[in-house]
Amino acid sequence: MAGILEHILQRRSIRRYTAEPVSREDLEALLRAAMAAPSAMNRKPWEFLVVTEPERLAALRRRLVLGNYNAPAAIVVCGNLRRAAPAIAKDFWVVDCSAATENILLAAAGLGLGSVWIGVYPVRAMMSLVAGLFKLPRHVAPLAVVWVGHPAEDKPPRTQYDETNVHWESFA
Repeated sequence: MAGILEHILQRRSIRRYTAEPVSREDLEALLRAAMAAPSAMNRKPWEFLVVTEPERLAALRRRLVLGNYNAPAAIVVCGNLRRAAPAIAKDFWVVDCSAATENILLAAAGLGLGSVWIGVYPVRAMMSLVAGLFKLPRHVAPLAVVWVGHPAEDKPPRTQYDETNVHWESFA
């Protein structure tokens, strides 16, 4: 398999990183990939907070007890609820920001970086911890933290394809 499918299969959750910093160029490439994601009604409700300062990273690690990794960078993916779709579609921000998050993960794999997605939404306590740490405005909701760095572990490409989860034409 060549091209993008190769990168998709290479994408693995990396939880150990070297101390080598991630370049600003690579971080910007990840953000460009994130903002290439599809968006319901083209609302593009995403906001991204890039964290590279060691003190801020340490504070984030202390708050993410189950997502405490030594990566030299983090991208906090948030939804701007003022830009979210109106009324019945208001929660599409979650889908839009999740698509952006996945694009970050895939782009990281393509750049030879490691990454791992730490869910923050919908756990209100975690959302409050992250929002408070970074002084997010009330209309900006954190969805996820993506740790990014140069991998200190090597995981082989894989698929988790399971044909029992595939249904053709109807579920029956």
